[in-house]
Amino acid sequence: MRSSFEHPSTGVTRRELLTRVPLAIAGASILRSVATAQSTTSEFIEVKTMSGRLRGSRIGGLATFKGIPYGGSISGENRFKAAPPMKPWSDVRDALQFGAPSPQPGRQASNREPGPAEECLFLNVWTPAADGRKRPVMFYSHGGGFVTGSGGAAYQDGGNLARTWDVVVVASNHRLGLMGYLYLGDLAGEAYATSGIQGMLDIRDALSWVHENIDAFGGDPDNVMIFGESGGGAKTSCLYAMPSAATYFNKASIESGPGIRMMPREVAAETTLLLLKHLGFERNAWRRLLELPLDTLVAAQRALAEVPGAGPLTMSGGRRGMSSSERPGGFGPVVDGTFLPRHPFDPEAPAVSKQKPLIVGSNRDETMFFLQRDATVFSLSENGLKERLAKELGTKSEAVYSTYRKSRPNASATDLYIAITSANMFGLGGITIAERKYAQAGAPVFMYLFTHESEDIVPGTNHKLGSAHALEIPYKFNLVGQGNSPDSGGMMAIKSPDAEATAHNMSEMWSTFARTGHPAAKGQPEWPPYTTGRRATMEIDAQCKVVDDPYSAEREMWQRLDS
Repeated sequence: MRSSFEHPSTGVTRRELLTRVPLAIAGASILRSVATAQSTTSEFIEVKTMSGRLRGSRIGGLATFKGIPYGGSISGENRFKAAPPMKPWSDVRDALQFGAPSPQPGRQASNREPGPAEECLFLNVWTPAADGRKRPVMFYSHGGGFVTGSGGAAYQDGGNLARTWDVVVVASNHRLGLMGYLYLGDLAGEAYATSGIQGMLDIRDALSWVHENIDAFGGDPDNVMIFGESGGGAKTSCLYAMPSAATYFNKASIESGPGIRMMPREVAAETTLLLLKHLGFERNAWRRLLELPLDTLVAAQRALAEVPGAGPLTMSGGRRGMSSSERPGGFGPVVDGTFLPRHPFDPEAPAVSKQKPLIVGSNRDETMFFLQRDATVFSLSENGLKERLAKELGTKSEAVYSTYRKSRPNASATDLYIAITSANMFGLGGITIAERKYAQAGAPVFMYLFTHESEDIVPGTNHKLGSAHALEIPYKFNLVGQGNSPDSGGMMAIKSPDAEATAHNMSEMWSTFARTGHPAAKGQPEWPPYTTGRRATMEIDAQCKVVDDPYSAEREMWQRLDS
C-alpha cells in the first residue's frame, strides 16, 4: 500500500525516507551540539550481574554502563535465529564503550560509537547510583523505522534524565532491517520460526535482562516503563501487544509512531522470495543467506526498498497510522500469530496490556522533517495546494481542503499542507490508539501534542521548522540548556524561546509517569486521562495547557472519510 503522501518532485515516499534517513534526529537544522561537558573526574564503579561483574564509570553523581551484552552470538549459523543465552564471564568486563548497532544503510563508526556489526545485542544503563534502591526504570527504543538507528546516539543520551529525576534509563541495540525481520518460517522450518519478528524479540530479551539485573543498578524491576519515538513508538506498540514481553514492563509511551498494524505473514513471505530473486538464488538455496557478507545483505535490503509501496512503516493514512506495508519489499515485525498474535491496535487495543497505563501523541508539525527537502512545498499557491491534494487524496481532497481552510482561515497554503500531512501520517493514528485503549475500560491513556517550536528557518525559505518530527527527543531526555550529562558529548542548543522550560516540563512529566503511572510536572496543569467524551490533550510547551478535542472539526472530518 503506497503512502497517502509522497515527495512530489521525486516520487520518494515517506517509506523511502525512513529507509534512507535515520529518524532519531531532525538534522543539523534542528539540533546543534555544544561543547559544554562537565570536567568532573571519572572513576570506575563495579556491579554484579547474573552473567558476571561489570565495570562502568561514575562522573558527577551519574553512573554509566555502556555496551552491556544481553544475548549470545547471532552470526554464522545463528543468523536470523533467536539469540542463545548470554554466556557468563569470570573476569570483570568493561562497560565503558558503546556497543555496535545493527547493520544498516549508510551508518559508519564515529567518535562516540563503533560501526555496525552483526553482533549487536548490547544495552546501556544510566543511573544516579548503583545502590540497590528501587528507582523507576525508563526503557527506550530508538527511532529509525525498523531499519536504522542506535541506542547510543548522543541526542537520546539518558544521563541527564536519570540524574535530574532520579530514574534509571536503559536503551538497547537490536537487530534491524532484514537481519531482524526477514521471514524464513515458510522456507526454513521451525528453527527459523522467530525470524520475522526477531528484532522485537531482541528488545524483549533486553527487557528480560532488565528484569533480572536492574536492581543491581538501583532500578526497580517491577516498575518499568517502555517508550520510544517514531520507529521506536512503533516498536513500543508491538511490545504492548506481545504476550512474551508483557511481564517485563508496567506502562508505556508511544511517541510519533502509532503502530496500529504490522506486516502480514503472507506479505513477509513474498518479500523473502523477492530477496532471493534479487540475489539470484532459488527457493531451496535460502541457506546461502547465512554465508553472504553483511554489505551484500544491506545492499539487497536497500534495493528491495525501491519496490513501490514497500517499507516497514508505510503511511496508509488516517486512523491506521504508522503501519507495516501491505505490499512486499520492506522489513518490519511480522504478525506471526504466536509472538505477535495480532496487529498491535487493530481491531482493538491488546488485552494483554489492558491494565498498563499508556501515553500516546505526536508533534504538531511532524512532516516538516520530511518536507523541508522539497522546495515546492514552501511556495504553494492556493490552487497549487488543491492540485496537490487532488493528486494525493483523490475524491477526498475537496472535503479535506474545505475543512482545513475553514478551521484555519489565516493559514498559508504551505501551513495547511503541513497540517494535513501531519495529521494523516501521525496524529490520527495516535487518536485511534487512544480511543481503542479507552474503550477497554482498563488502565488510563493520556494524549499529548508537542507544540513547542524551533525557530530555525528551513534553508532557502522564510518558514520556521516549527514542531517537526523528532524535535521533542532532546526535550524528553532533558538535553536542552545547561546542566548536561557529563557523558552526553554536549547539550543540544536549540534556537527556540523557553526551550529549557519545555525540556524540564516534558522530562518531568515522562519521569513522573514512569514513577506513578500518571504524567505530571510541578507548575503545570493536571493532565487528565483521555476519554472519547472530553478528548483531553496536553499541549507541551514552556507553559503547557490542556485542550479538549483540539482541531475537532478536522478530526471529525477524517473519521467520517475513514468510516
